[in-house]
Amino acid sequence: MGTDRPAHRDPNVLRWLGAYTASMVGDNVYYIALSWAAVQTGTAAQAGIVMSVSALPRAVLMLGGGVIADRLGPRRVVIGSDAVRCAAALAVAALLFLTRPGLWPLAVLALVFGTVDAVFMPAVGALPARITGKGQLARVQGMRGLAIRGASVAGAPLGGLGVALGGAATAFALAGLLIAVSVPLLVSVRVRELPADDTGGAAKRATPWRDLREGLTYIRRHRVLAPLMLAIALGDLGFVGPLNVGLTLLAEQRGWGAPGMGWVLAGFGVGAGAASLLLAVRGRLPRAGLVAACAILGGCVAIGALAYVPNLVGAVGVAVLIGLLAGLSGAMCGALLQTQGEPAYLGRVTSVASVVSLGIAPLSMPFAAGAIGAWGCGPVFVASAATCGLGGVVALCVPGLRRAELPR
Repeated sequence: MGTDRPAHRDPNVLRWLGAYTASMVGDNVYYIALSWAAVQTGTAAQAGIVMSVSALPRAVLMLGGGVIADRLGPRRVVIGSDAVRCAAALAVAALLFLTRPGLWPLAVLALVFGTVDAVFMPAVGALPARITGKGQLARVQGMRGLAIRGASVAGAPLGGLGVALGGAATAFALAGLLIAVSVPLLVSVRVRELPADDTGGAAKRATPWRDLREGLTYIRRHRVLAPLMLAIALGDLGFVGPLNVGLTLLAEQRGWGAPGMGWVLAGFGVGAGAASLLLAVRGRLPRAGLVAACAILGGCVAIGALAYVPNLVGAVGVAVLIGLLAGLSGAMCGALLQTQGEPAYLGRVTSVASVVSLGIAPLSMPFAAGAIGAWGCGPVFVASAATCGLGGVVALCVPGLRRAELPR
């Protein structure tokens, strides 16, 4: 397989990256189509319910999805997930072309996507370790980050173009076709088989429940993964509120409006993209654990400062810094997850990290909104920054994580 070849020159990795990028662009187009169709079909409250339907199965089933990815193999799971999402999007597109069925097919589609995401995300996290060597996993993490940023930039206008040309039905069809592009590419990706002594307990597995317990025990006893999960949880809890609902309220209070908020978000995206590019070009950074800790601590200071910047230009500058530091810490944490975890356990390791980021952290948003309404943006941003900073403190204080290195 040529696992020693640099990832950016490895055709196997590039086929995977092309498949992942196409799938992510399709995802972005799908969300545009879903939100437009829901708003056009029902009330604002009903549209909100449809948009949130996918969150519950994603959070509830994610740990089980990690077990499935490790038992069946990540490539097989990713191929099946993309095939199901493609078929579901195309089916709803055909239904919308033929009739006006109301909100129910949109809710079913959101439910299907959320359920499939619960197995897709852990499998995506486990797949890189099976297609390249450990020394290239950090670079792959940077390449993946660039793909995510590129998909966000391309997906929104493509979704808008689809809606403009033929309404939500055309946009759903476009999303399905983009996701379909990933399937043949993934079929052509070659994966490394696990050694006989590195099967994550496969020889003695009895039930998926036992697999899940083995995975959680593996994480709990690992000298790097256990504190890393805590650092990720604290960082996300402090980050999600201010950079989602908090930023909207801050822009409203300062009179920046939606365009101003867009500029701040663009600044964040530029910074995060620069961090991913750095890792993709360099391949690795020395003292990864220490770099992650310092980036988390620096990012939390910038988050707290964002609420006190007096003008839009300054806010955009701070957002670039937040994106750079948060992107760097996120890339380092993701690379450490990839390189510290054994390939046989990576589906379960990724599922735990995803539950933290996608299931627990979003719960902070309504609390952040209520707190901002009661005390204003400044104190809440500072409190969120302090929570985020605790993740950096954990990374600094736990020797195993602080001294963690990425493979050469």
